[in-house]
Amino acid sequence: MNVRRIIGWDFIGWHRFSNVCRAAAGGILIASVVGILAVGSRAAPPAKIALQGGRIIPVVGSEIAQGTVLIENGKITAIGEKVEMPYDAMVVDVSGKVLFPGMISAHTWRGLDRANENLPVAAYLDVYDAIDPSSLYFEDALRKGMLAVQVIQGNSCVIGGLSRLVHPIGLTPDEMTIRPSVALKLSTSPRSGFDRMSQMAAMREAFLELEYYLENLAEKRYEEELKKKEKAEEEEEKGGDVALEDDVVLEDVGPDEARKRGRSLIRDEDLDDQHRNLVRLKDGRLPAWIYCGAATDVGPAIETAKANGFLEHAVFVLGTESYRAVEELKAAGRPVVLASELVHQERDPITGELSETFVPTVIHEAGLLFALQPSEDSSLAEGYLNYQAARCVRHGVPRQAALEAITLGPAKMLGVEDRLGSLEVGKAGYVVVLSGDPLDFNTWVEKAYINGILAYDRTKDVRLKELLGLEEKAADKKKKEEEKAAEAKEGEKDAEKDAAKDKEKEADGKAEKDETKKSKEEEQKKEEKDDEPPKQEPAESPAGANR
Repeated sequence: MNVRRIIGWDFIGWHRFSNVCRAAAGGILIASVVGILAVGSRAAPPAKIALQGGRIIPVVGSEIAQGTVLIENGKITAIGEKVEMPYDAMVVDVSGKVLFPGMISAHTWRGLDRANENLPVAAYLDVYDAIDPSSLYFEDALRKGMLAVQVIQGNSCVIGGLSRLVHPIGLTPDEMTIRPSVALKLSTSPRSGFDRMSQMAAMREAFLELEYYLENLAEKRYEEELKKKEKAEEEEEKGGDVALEDDVVLEDVGPDEARKRGRSLIRDEDLDDQHRNLVRLKDGRLPAWIYCGAATDVGPAIETAKANGFLEHAVFVLGTESYRAVEELKAAGRPVVLASELVHQERDPITGELSETFVPTVIHEAGLLFALQPSEDSSLAEGYLNYQAARCVRHGVPRQAALEAITLGPAKMLGVEDRLGSLEVGKAGYVVVLSGDPLDFNTWVEKAYINGILAYDRTKDVRLKELLGLEEKAADKKKKEEEKAAEAKEGEKDAEKDAAKDKEKEADGKAEKDETKKSKEEEQKKEEKDDEPPKQEPAESPAGANR
């Protein structure tokens, strides 16, 4: 039973609740949670919603300069310049905005408690058991317009578990699920503690052990059916009836023949957890996503897929250096998922010159279907799928191919192209409302609709408001500090001027004082001179006195 429907929450209501719960974990009182619950609760979303007046980029078909997308009961029922509007539809004016399909993150371990398991071969695992709906990654994905995410085990494995395609909002993994058991993860790149030889040996051993298991199980099933036949014959003599397999001739045969005939008798319920997914993989009922970190990993990956019969259902997840094996990939004709770095750098060992190769260009020119990945570091621009697509266009990839690499391309790889990846009548209402062209670096997500339900509204993004508020506060603080520094600098200049004036005054005062002192000394000398008695001339002796 869906708890959210019982209490009437929509997606926004749930996000408000989850945001508050996270805040409460940091110290806010539970009473405040209860208060927000009352505010966040809403009525059921409208059955019909029309996004009217925006530029429509459907990915499939021509763009519409100004049109309407009508969503009824979760599905797109009309799209075009002129759409007949139901009287009871809720109309949302998106004039000046861009309507774009919900972007798809094709490959990530984010949302799990950890990327990898300790066991190299663990085909029985399912990410369903480890998805954390309250992970901040999902909130961030929604904010970036990624409305579908394949959560899959990391690359450090030999054979990993089952992946799951989810939308990034919901109370439980079940509520988030778009498609369960999408693919099985494999890797031909050496995991931690392995070299390439031991990696491939473990891979071969896993499939060889599977064959031994199936042979024994087939023989066992054949013997069971043979015993049922014998019992049926006994019951028939008594007038009874026992159900038997009609498509297998049951008779006493040797072990080898019993194993051969018994293969078709094996049922899913006969398989144990360790082998069930590998059997589904070999039977073509389950795709394989194979990680190839280097060019030398591509050949073994293709050979393994061929030898075990699942090449036609394989997707190759590449490292940046794997583009060197583009001819092998082209011959295999299978889609690829590119590493988020997109650029492979290599330094010439002789000249030391650094060369760069833009990988999507090489892959596109080879005619391969490809999907882009966002960076695991959400703080970087590469964490936005539309930015990754813009980089492709800048390096010569056609605009249409770049847009498909974040929408319809991954939808095809994930087997949901009938529901997601483009804006078309009959598809699910996964729509993002953008502020501008998806390949414009300044574009952001205004709103996001999942199955026609408003799942994200930028104006109500509490965390973003806090972030922008902090940025504004930081800007104000910086401005005040700059003003304060400028004032201090002016003060220093004024102080220097005052000091110079004081020094000048001091110098003038000293000169005046010296002059006064000098004049006083001169006056004193003059007075002393005036006070001296006049010198008397010696009297001249009378003439003849000495005689």
